[in-house]
Amino acid sequence: MTTIRCIAASLLLSAVIISPAAAQPKPGNLDMVLHQLDESAAKFRSAEADLRWDFYERVVKETTTQTGSIFFKREGGQTIMGAKLVPPSARFLEYRDGLLRIYDPGTNHLTLISTKDNQAQAESLLTLGFGGSGTDLAKAWTISDLGTEPINDGEKTVTTAKLDLVSKNQSIRNMFTHIIIWVDTSRGISLKQQLFTPSEDVRTSTYTHIRYNQPVNTAPYAIKPGKNPTIDRH
Repeated sequence: MTTIRCIAASLLLSAVIISPAAAQPKPGNLDMVLHQLDESAAKFRSAEADLRWDFYERVVKETTTQTGSIFFKREGGQTIMGAKLVPPSARFLEYRDGLLRIYDPGTNHLTLISTKDNQAQAESLLTLGFGGSGTDLAKAWTISDLGTEPINDGEKTVTTAKLDLVSKNQSIRNMFTHIIIWVDTSRGISLKQQLFTPSEDVRTSTYTHIRYNQPVNTAPYAIKPGKNPTIDRH
């Protein structure tokens, strides 16, 4: 399994949470959206959110759901990610210094995935939108503006800019034909994300109760393997 495929399968692409932006753009105004993201990138320090990941498999027509929380934090010019999924599918994930760690406490199994050889592509998935600029988004993705749509953020309904993304990287397009994100541009936060595979499976990520630029307690996200864990390296 390639590094990019491992990351995509493990994280379901996480979330898109970006720092605050200016006024709400009008439908079809992609240039304004990207400009707002350029301005907001410099203000991003951290984001933490409750998460829900739904994976619909077309062949069996069933949906698998995972819930938990996730954080992104900028330190020393790099972005650190941590996520925890609650039982029955408990898992811990961490990304820092070009290494993705995935721990399954049920089996005491640790997976280590180095992104050194494909770091640009890997981070376009792992940190998609988390403190990134509109310029960087446009470099990695072909973007279509689908107008606006109301989305509930867990506390209220907000108007979001709906963007369709097609990766400029062929290996990512082989896994996901396109991705749709719903971005609240008044705060620069994506509340929803859908990933579409060539086999017509759909991965939906929903993020609520977002704590933006607030102190993050990383202790609950810490990976603490048991004695003699099994380890896979990619």
